[in-house]
Amino acid sequence: MKDTATQTANIGKFRNKLVTADGQTRASVALTNPKTLWFNTGTLCNIECVNCYIASSPTNDALVYISAAEVNDYLNQIEARNWPVREIGFTGGEPFMNPEMIEIARAALERGYEVLILTNAMAPMMRKKMRTGLLELRREYGPKLTLRISVDHYRPDLHDEERGCGSFAKTVSGMKWLRDNGFNMAVAGRSVWGDSEKDSRIGYAKFFSEYGFSIDANDPSKTVLFPEIDETVEVPEITTKCWSILGKSPEAVMCASSRMVIKRKGAKKPTVSACTLLPYSPEFEMGTTLAEAEEDVHLNHPHCAKFCVLGGASCSG
Repeated sequence: MKDTATQTANIGKFRNKLVTADGQTRASVALTNPKTLWFNTGTLCNIECVNCYIASSPTNDALVYISAAEVNDYLNQIEARNWPVREIGFTGGEPFMNPEMIEIARAALERGYEVLILTNAMAPMMRKKMRTGLLELRREYGPKLTLRISVDHYRPDLHDEERGCGSFAKTVSGMKWLRDNGFNMAVAGRSVWGDSEKDSRIGYAKFFSEYGFSIDANDPSKTVLFPEIDETVEVPEITTKCWSILGKSPEAVMCASSRMVIKRKGAKKPTVSACTLLPYSPEFEMGTTLAEAEEDVHLNHPHCAKFCVLGGASCSG
């Protein structure tokens, strides 16, 4: 269900799965190269950010904790469907809130996948159980494991403006622990303050240098700068003609290469969503199996245009 702001800004748009408001054929994206399977580990988080993409918080359990057994089932399906997946990604909420997070990550690592965990590197990750488990995973699987840390801005005051007073210091403390124990790290930043990409990367480079973090600020897969999603702003619908007009290919859009598994509160089974950004949009649920998730995705949401096609963003490394 789309929120009121989105409905107001885009009156008449994004209503028909196949046709845009002016009668043109809506663009769709085929799953041409499934290289990343995401799991939402649950929407509970230790903090509540001002502009969280999926409204994670200490009280939002709309998506409940996924279990290691459920993750293993989908890993089996990857093999059965012969998907050429190289990466398993875990997002939340805060993944380290999930009590089975270490077991879940191990399930993917022991099958040879690269594992990417999105985290704020704060208290949930720093619990003794999680630190012990992470150290075991690093010793056994080394470079196969990467933690992408949410550092919304390299300036502490701006980061804390988004995530709460003192958040920057707590995140840096977690990053220092990861640094000192030889973990691969990446960073995810935000563009909510309107910095240019050049200035942002210069700022992050200084931040990494100051703390001795081995992260390349100029590598978009290591320092990911996400465009903002303002749902009060009108965005164009993407038609089949847009690919040639924009000089873009549907194969470059995130849903050509990834899916996300979610588990709704009260549901008996997890389901597969077309997009990591749309876990609350039932029209983007594709079924409970990866076989069902092989259908084309029709770009029938403002996020499809703003974030993926026009913004060019991807959640994967």
